[in-house]
Amino acid sequence: MSANALIDLHNYSDNHLYVNEDGVHIPATYQKTWDDGFGARGWKLDVSIGDPVIIASTRETGAKIPTSVLIHDMLDHLLSGFGISGHRSEAMALTQLHLRTGSDIRPDYEQMVDEDIIRGQVNGETLRAFLPETLLNLLPTNQLTDQEIIIGLKDKLGSPTLRENLVQHFYDLGQQGKAHAVQSWKKIGLPEKRTDIGLALQKVLCYGENAVEEKTDGSAKGVFSISKTACRLEILETQTQKQIGHYIAEFA
Repeated sequence: MSANALIDLHNYSDNHLYVNEDGVHIPATYQKTWDDGFGARGWKLDVSIGDPVIIASTRETGAKIPTSVLIHDMLDHLLSGFGISGHRSEAMALTQLHLRTGSDIRPDYEQMVDEDIIRGQVNGETLRAFLPETLLNLLPTNQLTDQEIIIGLKDKLGSPTLRENLVQHFYDLGQQGKAHAVQSWKKIGLPEKRTDIGLALQKVLCYGENAVEEKTDGSAKGVFSISKTACRLEILETQTQKQIGHYIAEFA
């Protein structure tokens, strides 16, 4: 298991995640343009700021998923106890996304295999550490570069079979993370209503993002809060910390 894949939520600093009698609170930051090499507009969870592979996201949702990438980062990564980035963490977080929304995650797994893994590129750990033993046992030696590993596996299995093995590995990793996600949610005392919580968070995100665009010069701080019955978003002006807006969405 990679060093940052499974995380104890109690190990986060209050700057990134804190729990009190009012619920669970997740600080985030909005920028009109992030100076991170991507230049995207939108939100980042504060825990992800500085991570070189995290791109800011907005309230926009996918065609078949009713919540945005930011909600995925909050619920399926952070609160499920998985790292914010890394292929292993994403494999487990996507399984949580499927459980929460019913979405088909196979295209996401296939994309990561085709764009990254099959090219010998793994975020969060080495390729050798990421691959399952069933594939590593096909290699003649431990002294291979990442490219040599992929070439060797293609020679042994053929590209289509290797691809399917790698996609299955993502599914297997997702299953391996399920127990940790359940334990993480229990640890912070949230109800098993992740679908409803996700929709409520999406609602306050839409309200809050509209306020940021209308009332600021393009930057703001936010705190997303989840209690047993409602989600909240408090928006603060970046420099003065003056409240810009406070939004609530209840869930059943």
